[in-house]
Amino acid sequence: MVSLTPGMVVVFAIVAVALVLFVTEATTPDVTAIGVLVALAVLEPVTGVGTADAISGFASPATVTIIAMYMLSEGVQRTGIVDRLGVYLARYTAGSERRLLAATIGTTGTAAGVVNNTPVVAVFIPMITEVADRTGISPSKILLPLSYAAMLGGTLTLIGTATNLLASDLSRQLLDRPLGMFEFTPVGVVVLLVGTGYLLTVGRALTPERVAPAQDLTDEFDLEDHLFRLVVRRDSPLAELAVADARASLESDESFDADLLQVERDEEAFLATTTERTIRAHDVLVVRASMQDLNRMAETYDLRQRPREMVDDSDLAVGGTLIEAITLAESRLVGRTVADAKLDERFNTTVLAIKRGGDDLLRTDLEGVEIRAGDTLLLHTVPSAIDHLVDVGDLVVTHASDGEVPSRPTFEDTPPEPLDSKAPMALAIMAAVVLVAALGLVPIVIAALGGVFAMVVTGCLNTADAYDAVSWNVVFLLAGILPLGVAMQRTGGDQLLASALASTAEVLPVIAVLMLLYALTGLFASVVTPVASVVLMIPIAVDAAVRIGADPLTFLLVVTFAGSSAFATPVGYQTNLMVYGPGGYRFLDYVKVGAPLQLLLAVVVPLTVVAVFGV
Repeated sequence: MVSLTPGMVVVFAIVAVALVLFVTEATTPDVTAIGVLVALAVLEPVTGVGTADAISGFASPATVTIIAMYMLSEGVQRTGIVDRLGVYLARYTAGSERRLLAATIGTTGTAAGVVNNTPVVAVFIPMITEVADRTGISPSKILLPLSYAAMLGGTLTLIGTATNLLASDLSRQLLDRPLGMFEFTPVGVVVLLVGTGYLLTVGRALTPERVAPAQDLTDEFDLEDHLFRLVVRRDSPLAELAVADARASLESDESFDADLLQVERDEEAFLATTTERTIRAHDVLVVRASMQDLNRMAETYDLRQRPREMVDDSDLAVGGTLIEAITLAESRLVGRTVADAKLDERFNTTVLAIKRGGDDLLRTDLEGVEIRAGDTLLLHTVPSAIDHLVDVGDLVVTHASDGEVPSRPTFEDTPPEPLDSKAPMALAIMAAVVLVAALGLVPIVIAALGGVFAMVVTGCLNTADAYDAVSWNVVFLLAGILPLGVAMQRTGGDQLLASALASTAEVLPVIAVLMLLYALTGLFASVVTPVASVVLMIPIAVDAAVRIGADPLTFLLVVTFAGSSAFATPVGYQTNLMVYGPGGYRFLDYVKVGAPLQLLLAVVVPLTVVAVFGV
């Protein structure tokens, strides 16, 4: 056994603090990773990580390749090919839950092998929601398998996931050999087939129906007792006030919490955030408030209640548009309160409710609520505003009261939109990147950067869109967490843990040790992030393999595949978080459906890796 040293203790303490921050989400994962980087550099005398080592993650081939792959994926996405796949899938499967499920898993899993899976899932969520609504299928039955299929498909190629690229870079450092473009493929195909079989059988039975199909948004967010109409009496202080001034007066009144949504007059409705009209006596105000706040507002401003008149989707769609949207992980809204986001001032948008998973539904005192990644927001807005928020990558729209969802492909009897004129060029560039890297003509990082250069100079992608396509939070997470692996090696912490893992080989066969390694890494990935699990576990796995006389590549690959199996929690992988709100899922749904799949693969993957690569 390796002796414990002060340096190991310090590094283990940093790891422990990072784990707590990852799990509690006290800060975002990328901020936690940067904190780890700073702590390692400040404590250089004991961690052995100097300034150059601390920031080396930003120059890592894995980091640069991931940046380039985000840009290449955006170029392919803009061709419209993924949208067209969604159109044909919807036409083919409408009416059959099993067929929709099978086609979704097959299409998403295959596409995720060559295109970043986040935009694929972002395109498919609204499409699946609409198909499900029209055919009477609960979206919950399809959305969780959609996320899992994207994760399973990412194991098909080197460029399928960030963890694959990271594993290849670590393999280059530790084993003096990077992984090939299709080195994952034989095992990845088995993983996708086994995962597909599970999701179509056991997984289908375990996946709950949390959201009813074709449900009004006001019903889905349980707003029956939070949307009301008030009539402006002749002597009301609001009479003859501009609507903007009336909204300001209501918002500044601390005796109640209410939002003025629209003004109705003579069978017309005007969105309160955009109209320049003046409120008149007998106008009808549509407001969001609790019953208690409504009473206070009516009394203060001399308004007459109309309690028997329900306000539903169709009412709110007259003056504006009612939108259900997911907050993406890289959204500028994440970390801000509703008040700080100033959606009403900047985008003429009012937040009516926020849903987190299946049970956490927020409908009052929203101004002070901090928006989180994966939140499902119910918004009363205008089409131009939501188009902008979708275009800049803040939101993915899953449902709209008027049926028009930005960036959603149509799948009526009319032909789908034609592909972009640059589609052949973009697809050829992506294929060339894959081919050049697969043949080993140049390293994958150079091939990917060359592809980005070609995309820009040929007009398939402009520079602004290229930079916007990158999930910089993932980049900073990766760059910040990589020095932790260096610290583990410099202090000998990886050797200490590897010796403990190797000791299990005294009582277990090597295949059982691999299964244990897969299970531990998968659990770690589900609790923190796949990137962190791979950075920490690959050096330990390689060292343990050397100690017991096994093939280090086999151990490295088992950890790599395990890092892509964060099925058991909604926070393990960003696509899990994306479907959390729209599917109405609860945390335990992921455990119930994902944990058996994770355990199944903990047996299948080691056996397959050993069969293909030996031990």
